[in-house]
Amino acid sequence: MISKAPINPSRVRKITGSFSWLDHRLLHEGFLAAMEPAEMLLYFFLVLVGDRNGISFYSYDKICALLKIDVERLLAARARLLDKSLVAFEDGRYQVLQLPARPRRVAEAEGQPLPTQSRQAGQQDFVAFAEIVQQLAMPKP
Repeated sequence: MISKAPINPSRVRKITGSFSWLDHRLLHEGFLAAMEPAEMLLYFFLVLVGDRNGISFYSYDKICALLKIDVERLLAARARLLDKSLVAFEDGRYQVLQLPARPRRVAEAEGQPLPTQSRQAGQQDFVAFAEIVQQLAMPKP
């Protein structure tokens, strides 16, 4: 069995000031599997910057600069998150919404059956997310 004891006890996270959280259902119920990389990045950013009601109002320019994506990718990712009922957007304001009962994929919108969520798919999502984070951390030439 894997130990749950902290590896570095002097650096255990503590909640100070504002706080963001991600619902574990994102991973365990297939919401992450239904997202493309730019959607994940935008969703996590909006969770991070949102207030207690999930509201934020960063400009396109600021979001693109911070996430290192162009405006076309931002708008496409936002449109897919809106279609999946994960966020709302109005007059420059974003709201991260409570997760719906189940993930909505593009295939579902087109009337195609949804693939079943597997443990392997969840692991692939984690690897894909890790790759996105690594790319963000790497300095651009």
